[in-house]
Amino acid sequence: MSESFDFIVVGKGMMGAAAGRHLALSGARVALVGPDEPGDWANHGGVFSSHYDNARITRTIDDDPVWARLAKRSIDRYDEIAAQSGVDFYAEVGCLIAGPAPGGSYDYIEKVARARDALGVEAPLLDEGALAERFAWFRFPGGFAGIHEAQGAGYINPRALVLAQTICAEKAGARIVRSEVASVSQAGDRVVVTTVDGATLDAGRVIVAAGGFSLSDTLLPRPIDLVVKARTVFFAEVAARDLPAYDRMPSLIGAAPEQAKSYYLLPPVAYADGKHYIKIGGDPTDRVLDSEAEVRAWFRGSAGAGAAEHMSGLLNEVMPGFRPASTHFRPCVTSFTRHGFPYIGFAGGDRIAALTGGNGQAAKSSDEIGRLGAMLVMEGRIDDPAYETDFAVSFR
Repeated sequence: MSESFDFIVVGKGMMGAAAGRHLALSGARVALVGPDEPGDWANHGGVFSSHYDNARITRTIDDDPVWARLAKRSIDRYDEIAAQSGVDFYAEVGCLIAGPAPGGSYDYIEKVARARDALGVEAPLLDEGALAERFAWFRFPGGFAGIHEAQGAGYINPRALVLAQTICAEKAGARIVRSEVASVSQAGDRVVVTTVDGATLDAGRVIVAAGGFSLSDTLLPRPIDLVVKARTVFFAEVAARDLPAYDRMPSLIGAAPEQAKSYYLLPPVAYADGKHYIKIGGDPTDRVLDSEAEVRAWFRGSAGAGAAEHMSGLLNEVMPGFRPASTHFRPCVTSFTRHGFPYIGFAGGDRIAALTGGNGQAAKSSDEIGRLGAMLVMEGRIDDPAYETDFAVSFR
């Protein structure tokens, strides 16, 4: 027997859980389908998710106005989600973006300022001297400036946010199915979803929010133009005695024209082992994962030692006074779309929609991305003139 719904969301990650919440709040019959995080990554044969972490930067300031609006609308709903779920996931410690000062050939800071002004966000531009005075934790190259967003920015715990969204969806009536999906197929005017343990569900429309696993040839009717890149994340432990020195340290984005000099950095965050870690990311080169099997293998592996060594060097440059108590690194993936925005569109016909492609920026904005995905399947289109893109899916 198949359970029937109005809508099914395949993928219980950041975008999928958000879409499930918004659909359930509409009063529709909704199923949110996806497995929980595995306990043993190395021996896990199923799917993974990039939200298996405790810290992602959140901020409105961005060099693109679409991403800035996606972020602001999501951040504005954080309190509502936390209150409805009873789960805290947001730390408002602020965010600093630092890069070459305005007036040169690299105009990232100027673009951030324009997007900031368009949304009326309070985030002053700081010159080289002000950066050194206000942010003693960091050392930047000469000629750098920064934009600091003190309120409405900081970091979120993506594991906790997914839990909060799932709780809210279930409270609103959604059915949570904690299983991996084996296939999605259209049968007349219905879409059938089959899980790996043999259960079947059907709905009038389905959202596939599978992140890098959207490369699978069993989930979407047509292969989408999605580039999945292997990423390494470096963790540096902060000794308990040193933690007070990093109180109110903001999240940091270091912008540079060269990929090898660009990075993101999180302040000390508590993890399940009871320790606090400063996290830094910024792979110097790209490794593309061409298949779902390669994505699974990357998550089961030990990530890139060379990339980790590079990030250790970046951390030493920007925080020369910091001495880690220990270090380690882990794998992650980032999915990139052709137009640089999330794919929020139908993937052939008007029954199965794709909701994927975070482009390294979607964690903070996932609630608004999920809302737009819910709008798509409820109304058949995205009707929001505030955005300068239609988020359409591109195909291979």
